[in-house]
Amino acid sequence: MTGYAAGSAREVKRALRAQFRAERRERAPLRDRAADAAAIARAGLAVVDEVGVRPGEWVSTYESIPVEPPTHALVEALRARGIRVMVPITLPDLDLDWAEADTDEPLGKDAVGWCRVVFVPALSLDHAGTRMGQGGGCYDRVLPRSPRARMVALVHPWEVRDGDLPAEPHDLPIPEVITADGPVRSLRRAGDQL
Repeated sequence: MTGYAAGSAREVKRALRAQFRAERRERAPLRDRAADAAAIARAGLAVVDEVGVRPGEWVSTYESIPVEPPTHALVEALRARGIRVMVPITLPDLDLDWAEADTDEPLGKDAVGWCRVVFVPALSLDHAGTRMGQGGGCYDRVLPRSPRARMVALVHPWEVRDGDLPAEPHDLPIPEVITADGPVRSLRRAGDQL
């Protein structure tokens, strides 16, 4: 837990999510989505190259909605290299199944374990890698299913916060972040120096 009482972390998260969603609705439409998409694709491909993902291997991302950092160019660039891309299917219980991009055939909940890289959606992150998602717990269930994958969050530039975000015991830190304003950045873990 980072600076919040156990009972209050959930309430603080709820308030912060409302604030962060409002910021996205206000600021995201002012961005150049094509430029952001291209920058995210370049940074994402740099991660894939560093990991050594080969054609036929799997990477996971999500299909962005208009206020999220755009992922369509990343998906296209990965597929152009012959890399298989899986995207989430949200189930009624808010767990995630997976399907290959542009298909509807479910691959199963554990398919994310096949991925060498998982690009993770987030509303915000702090410099310790504490991730705040949408609140449904989807990725809290998913991340432990892909323990060997390189985890990289995708957020808008202003969504990497200077202060600590509240964390609960089930929150797993994300060690790296991509924004459209720069290359992949490593996030410090608790106790590390900036």
